[in-house]
Amino acid sequence: MTHKRILFCATVDYHFKAFHLPMMEWFRRQGWEVHVAARGGMELPHVDRKFDIPIERSPLGKGNVKAYRMLKSIIDKGDYSIIHCHTPMGGAVARLAARGARRRGAKVFYTAHGFHFYKGAPPVNWLLYYPIEKLLASVTDCLITINGEDYRRATASGFRAGQIRHVHGVGVHTGRFKPMSPDEKRVMRLQFNYSPQHFLLICAAEFNANKNHELLIRALAKLKDKVTGVRLLLAGQGPLLNDCRALAASLGVAAQIDFLGYREDLGQLMPMCDVAVSASLREGLPVNIMEAMACGLPVVATRNRGHEELVEEGRSGFIVEPGDEEMFASRLLLLHRFRETRIRMGARGLERVSAYSLDQVQEELKALYRPLMEETMEGTERLQWNAL
Repeated sequence: MTHKRILFCATVDYHFKAFHLPMMEWFRRQGWEVHVAARGGMELPHVDRKFDIPIERSPLGKGNVKAYRMLKSIIDKGDYSIIHCHTPMGGAVARLAARGARRRGAKVFYTAHGFHFYKGAPPVNWLLYYPIEKLLASVTDCLITINGEDYRRATASGFRAGQIRHVHGVGVHTGRFKPMSPDEKRVMRLQFNYSPQHFLLICAAEFNANKNHELLIRALAKLKDKVTGVRLLLAGQGPLLNDCRALAASLGVAAQIDFLGYREDLGQLMPMCDVAVSASLREGLPVNIMEAMACGLPVVATRNRGHEELVEEGRSGFIVEPGDEEMFASRLLLLHRFRETRIRMGARGLERVSAYSLDQVQEELKALYRPLMEETMEGTERLQWNAL
């Protein structure tokens, strides 16, 4: 392999817009070509070439056979030095398609953004995803995990990747997400029609079964008569949005919930709030929680590996058992009544999240990429010298 060219693969192209543009930009600045393969027609910056391939989220999706053939052709012709795969099916199809290129010298990276097999996962997840990931580790030069549980699982289970590394997620933009002063909060709240007396809770997440918004709405229903001015801000879209609206109406809390839709201004919305909340059943390392912590907010969240990785129980927030709406509401009530506790927990979260900053994560990834990039540069120089 001698070309300074990298291919990023995932199931859908939005994944790259959400998480990986900074690293793509960095590769471009190093003089590398950046190619992307995923389903979707989204235009992405910092990309030299983009391939729309029909990868499906389900391992049994018929489109994955066609996607494999297309991706294998792309990889065989592309002469890539590095192939970096993301998402379960994007990672599986791409690693299978890259076997020939790997034998020719390409290096294959795979970032596991949260294994589907985890402590407490349904047995079907273990039966389906665990054997696939263990098998494909043998055709992976660098397996990257983003939380401690997945890292320990991969190393203890004997995943035979060339190397297994723990990177602190995809990085939170601490320049965009940062605390506001009391005066700034007051001004920002007025812009969004909230007062300093409102007790604002915020959750930024897609409305799907895993994000479990129902628990947040039920907890709010138990809180509404105890806290004057409580508001739950729900930013996001998704298939269960209308179900959540209906539930809010049936529980009499529709007036206390603002369904904000998809937002580009979370860097303004989050720091003006009091508490970040999340009821997810499964998380690898949730970006929305990192963003909230970077804004200096305490967090109340359900117990899962991603939340537990970030939130220190009793120090930067509270971890509640999934489905325990009573406890969820009681933790929110405590944070409402004790403002100093809110401030102290938010400060501890802000300190902790520095390890997950975009700058820190980029440095961790660069440390993995650079040895291979240097090999590629040396190979290019040798090729040029031999041509003289």
